[in-house]
Amino acid sequence: MRNSFTKIALFIITGVIISACNAIKRVPDGKNLLTKNTIIVNEKAVNNEDAFNQLYQKPNGKLLGYRLRLNLYNLANLNPDSTFQAKFDQNPGRYERMSKILSAKQVDRLGQSFLYSGINDFFKNTGEPPVIIDTTKINKSMLRLKSYYFNEGFFDVETDYAIDSTGVKKAKVDYKITTGSPYLIDSVRTTIYTPVLDSLLKTTRRQSFLVPGQQYKTTDFEEEKNRITTYFRNHGAYNFQSNYITFDIDTIDKGKKIDINLIISNYTYQDGDSTQTHPFKLYKISDVQVYTDYSPAYAKAAIKDSTNYNGVTLYSYEKLKYRPRAITDAIFINKGDYFADNNTILTSRYLNNLKIFNYPSIQYEVDKRDPTQHSLIAKIYLTPRKKFSFGTSLDFTHSNIQDFGIGMSLSQTIRNVFNGAETLQISARGNIGASKDFANPKNVFFNANEFGVDLSLNFPRILFPVKTEKIIPKSMIPSTSLSGGFSKQNNIGLDKENFTSTFTYNWTPKRNQTARLDLFNAQYVRNLNPDNYFNVYTSSYESLNDIAQFYNTDPANVDTDGNLIINSGTTNFTNEVLSNQTALSPNDKDYQTVESIEERRIRLSENDFILATNFTFTKTTKRNLQDNNFYVIKAKIESAGTLLSLFSKAANLKKNDNGNYEIFNLEYSEYIKTEFDYIKHWDFSRENVVAIRSFFGIAIPFGNADYIPFSRSYYSGGSNDNRAWQPYALGPGSTNAKNDFNEANMKIALSGEYRFKVLGDFKGAIFVDAGNIWNIADNVIDSEARFDNLKDLKEIAVGTGYGFRYDLSFFVIRLDLGFKLYNPANESGKRWFKDFNLGKSVLNFGINYPF
Repeated sequence: MRNSFTKIALFIITGVIISACNAIKRVPDGKNLLTKNTIIVNEKAVNNEDAFNQLYQKPNGKLLGYRLRLNLYNLANLNPDSTFQAKFDQNPGRYERMSKILSAKQVDRLGQSFLYSGINDFFKNTGEPPVIIDTTKINKSMLRLKSYYFNEGFFDVETDYAIDSTGVKKAKVDYKITTGSPYLIDSVRTTIYTPVLDSLLKTTRRQSFLVPGQQYKTTDFEEEKNRITTYFRNHGAYNFQSNYITFDIDTIDKGKKIDINLIISNYTYQDGDSTQTHPFKLYKISDVQVYTDYSPAYAKAAIKDSTNYNGVTLYSYEKLKYRPRAITDAIFINKGDYFADNNTILTSRYLNNLKIFNYPSIQYEVDKRDPTQHSLIAKIYLTPRKKFSFGTSLDFTHSNIQDFGIGMSLSQTIRNVFNGAETLQISARGNIGASKDFANPKNVFFNANEFGVDLSLNFPRILFPVKTEKIIPKSMIPSTSLSGGFSKQNNIGLDKENFTSTFTYNWTPKRNQTARLDLFNAQYVRNLNPDNYFNVYTSSYESLNDIAQFYNTDPANVDTDGNLIINSGTTNFTNEVLSNQTALSPNDKDYQTVESIEERRIRLSENDFILATNFTFTKTTKRNLQDNNFYVIKAKIESAGTLLSLFSKAANLKKNDNGNYEIFNLEYSEYIKTEFDYIKHWDFSRENVVAIRSFFGIAIPFGNADYIPFSRSYYSGGSNDNRAWQPYALGPGSTNAKNDFNEANMKIALSGEYRFKVLGDFKGAIFVDAGNIWNIADNVIDSEARFDNLKDLKEIAVGTGYGFRYDLSFFVIRLDLGFKLYNPANESGKRWFKDFNLGKSVLNFGINYPF
């Protein structure tokens, strides 16, 4: 009853505050606040975003239906200086009294303080003035609407408007458009003054944007100009520009049809005081020259070294420091080919991707040695970066392992290591962090740390015994990377050492696609302090200790308080249970709990060796950082241990007592894993964005393993996942996250988010998250944690909430408050809305958007 009364009171108070904000406070008499625009086309209201963008006046923005910025502006005192001075004009003695307490100068400055001036400036700057209906702007809007529909093919469009009152000093504007029927293209012919261009165009006429029978649209003419220009410039027409293309449109006595004459003029250039006109030429490349160490200081210097390789001449002002192939592999401008913009762009991209030069300069000049003047010399100027560069970075981090962390890294980059444009990077990193989830007997703030050393060597080509050009051509900008690393961390209490090594191929099949093949990805994880397991995974210890209170028979296993001793007592009691030395039998639930605890302890505390091969493909339509209308698809497949098993069988190696092969006295992991990730954003203008994400991942152990290593398993919950749960606190299945750091080998995640602008760079979001993790085809015996059939999909958890973001341009600070809508850990029939309250909400802090 008390909660209901509080909610009702809060609702009433909020309503009073909102009602007290007078939206028309600053609307002059005889004027109206614009509340809505309506565009009515042929007597039917439309919701065409492009049409609405033609309007000069739009209503004040709303946040969930409330004009927040308008009301903030109305709170401001527009003349705070006059108001401050009026206080003393009305009460002259007040100024004298205040001057005795403060100085006269301080009293005068008080009018510029935040209390009088600053807060009003804040309301004015963050708020939004009322949009007052202006007939002059309405008329301008109608002209723009008329032009918009004219460009859509409606040449006889008529416009009008009406202003309708919606309340005191409030009104809406109805824009009334009568388009008539559209004009259609009847015929398209061409007048091309350069015969060679006429022949070129005939080969690509089927791709034309101007097709008889389709509706006239101005954008189609621009698209056609761009298409023709691009095609010509990729087939030798070096001097061609889009301004040489014009259109003659005839509508006389044609009814609602038009005839189009596409005109392409001859090449025009200035020769002294006269203008010359000649047919266009198609140029071929007669020579490719690369200046490998260019700088302005060398502009007039003599060339000291040169060589010719694969039709490319390499020049150097000093001794040539590069293997010729390292440079020529990046050149797509070939001697004897026609000039092509695409080859210029591809060459520039590839050279820039080498990361040993500043952005290249590519220039063309007519070859005067050719008497026909149909040849070009391509000159490529490369400015090398410094061979050695040193870098440092300081980062403040937040992750699912650390609530707060400070990281620092040092790196040394060495370019052109073997004179083949290779790049070597050596880096060292360190991190200290704080986490409330770790075992922290000394109660120190920074209770987690990590340091590591990494080495990476990159080759701008595919390193393989046989040629791969036919499979992965150099136009895909391939590269090979070898890396290795070592790190030591005290992050989850077992003091891990991590050794990694990879051999990776990268390439870009198309402009917005990337492919990565890890030919081998090796990882060795060594737990330095496995005896600390039950100090970290306290939930497991508490469950085991509760059972020991009833079934332990060995006094040496417990301390003076009767609790199991870590590690000797927990180990002995577990062995006694599983060897049937207690009153528990395998059919007892407590026996199965002990068995499950021991299975998980072994899995999470023993050392892991993983030798995997994986392939990842990513495709995105995102054009830049400001693009909010795109999708991303990412797919990955990984196989681990298969090659080791084939080798072990071929070498006839013996299996251990568990029936598994060992490498370096360690059972290696064997599994197949696949993941699929899809992200889609829709931009509804004015910074209103809807974003969704779906993820599915599964890892199946087989052969030499019956479980997935912790480093390759999945978790659920956290700032980038289901935000109504803490990291590792959801699942598996309906188990109510009874363990610490809950993980499993299958995951489903679905998220949707509506993002909107609140004030300036301060933005908000409403979100819904769904998903869970399960164990499947591994050695977990708990039925509540396993995925056995499609009925287990009812264990998908659902959370919702709202969040706030502050955009700092280079990154976004994010706070999300999540509420549990559907909790599969509750008993059936009590899963919906039972945990939907503030007391069980979860506040997540994150950097940048979750997806």
